[in-house]
Amino acid sequence: MGKHERTPPEPQVLVEHAERSYARDAADNLLIHGDNLHALHALRETHAGSVRCVYIDPPYNTGAAFEHYHDDLGHAAWLSFMRERLQPLLPLLRDDGVLFCSIDDREHAYLTVLLDELFGRDNRCGTLVWEKKKKPSFLDASMGAVTEYVLAYAKDRRRAPPFIGGVTTAGKKYPLNNAGNGRRVLRFPAGSVRFSCGDQTFEPQDMSEGNIVTCLLDRLVVDGGRNVGAFRLEGEWRYSQARLDELLARGEAIVISKAPFRPNHVKDGGEPKKLKNLLSIAHYGMSTYEDATAESVALFGESAAFDYPKPEKLIATLLGAVTRPGDLVLDSFAGSGTTGAVAHKLRRRWIMIERGDHAVTHVAPRLRKVVDGEDRGGVSAAAGWSGGGGYRFYRLSPTR
Repeated sequence: MGKHERTPPEPQVLVEHAERSYARDAADNLLIHGDNLHALHALRETHAGSVRCVYIDPPYNTGAAFEHYHDDLGHAAWLSFMRERLQPLLPLLRDDGVLFCSIDDREHAYLTVLLDELFGRDNRCGTLVWEKKKKPSFLDASMGAVTEYVLAYAKDRRRAPPFIGGVTTAGKKYPLNNAGNGRRVLRFPAGSVRFSCGDQTFEPQDMSEGNIVTCLLDRLVVDGGRNVGAFRLEGEWRYSQARLDELLARGEAIVISKAPFRPNHVKDGGEPKKLKNLLSIAHYGMSTYEDATAESVALFGESAAFDYPKPEKLIATLLGAVTRPGDLVLDSFAGSGTTGAVAHKLRRRWIMIERGDHAVTHVAPRLRKVVDGEDRGGVSAAAGWSGGGGYRFYRLSPTR
């Protein structure tokens, strides 16, 4: 056999456990109790090319003894374990599908190389840095670790969606000046600029100050808060003439509030913004492990039901970046069931796979609370979630 060839797992099929399904007539969401390697191969028969987003939070190979995970594999064994469970994800993804994979410092570099090999380096979309805690642990041996990583890969980066990190706020100003860009001239057609500096006439002049370059090249008359004729400004601009013309054609506002002129693009709001690669408290009000533990206690009533669960807001940010309502989300390391719960609240379809008995004792009850609208925590309020839907519970069975 080749270097990375493995004996394929014994074929198994998915069999519904009707008594554990919930509101099943209204659902195509799947909770699968069984080994994820077998389950992923079984899903190829029914869900090939249908998953928009995979999020996985695999064991980090930290040497910790978790109640619900075997998280103490040797380095080589861990990489082999991950390879076997990453390869079957590719045929399940749509051509525009995206994978997110959480990891910490210990295996981050090695997992990146493995994913480069499986998905192709050109399909690496980037690494997101998640601020997992506000203060480092005093147990950290060297540097105080306050971050973890989320690796992002596309099945085909040319077809992948843009990563959206929210929308613009109405009335927010974006300066046209951008110090350091090459100097060029922008032409503003008659009536295209809104002035709030009073009606007056400006003669051609240099309005540069400090490192901001702005030169008025034409005589300008402002009447009724608008420029009477066309005028030109020379400067170091954020936008090209073509981009400016496009904005003006859409009726978007260019505003100059005073002299010296510093034109601003004032957005109507609602336009998508790129996701920043720093998922921090400062940038996104991001939740931490501490928040996730509080969510877990509220759901399960146990002080340590799960070690290091991910907070709902982190998962919602990732799913919201690349999916839309109705898209299918897959988590093959379901753990406490956060991915399915968040996907459900965001009105996405979902598949979760979990081998531990907590698929029955913890995950299923959590999802019932989501369906019944009894889970008011996490992202419920932000998503406007009040209940609905359902899921089907499956187990694996040998084919013979």
